[in-house]
Amino acid sequence: MNETQVTVVGNVITDVKRRRVGDGEGPVSFRVATNERRFDKASQQWVDGDRLYLSVTCWRRLADGVLLSLSKGDPVIVQGRLYTRNYELDGQKRSVTEMDAWAAGPDLSRCSAVPKRPRREAFEDGAPEIPAQAGPVKEERTAREEVEPAVASASAAPNGKVSRSNGESARPPLEVVKSASS
Repeated sequence: MNETQVTVVGNVITDVKRRRVGDGEGPVSFRVATNERRFDKASQQWVDGDRLYLSVTCWRRLADGVLLSLSKGDPVIVQGRLYTRNYELDGQKRSVTEMDAWAAGPDLSRCSAVPKRPRREAFEDGAPEIPAQAGPVKEERTAREEVEPAVASASAAPNGKVSRSNGESARPPLEVVKSASS
């Protein structure tokens, strides 16, 4: 397995989904597409070059943030360890490019975002609570289905902050606003 640390700028091309692993929470995954743009001196135009498609996996707190912030079609910047995994299918050798991400977020050159960070105290146990499944079931859910029930316990105030039942305030999750050129 070959590994390289890289930053990829592209678009989310699949739904952001969380996999269940055993009794606990699992990683979040999605696919990113990016293509090279280069200036062709002969035609004096910008042209599309090679394309790269890769599967991105996010773990722990990054997974929670990605679930709240990104969805299919969003411009994204992802940084992490890029590797190629080789396998065989029906006697044919194949490979797939994957990334274990340690940072991900909206590409602010192609959209705008308003940072909204929940404080750990906003949740009873320090993290968004996601409904548990009975037994070790692999289940995939979209980001909105997965996290919104946990955030629903906090209500947004007119000033844009989240108010808790004890009257204190915390910042709500990141909100991505797409530009007209997206």
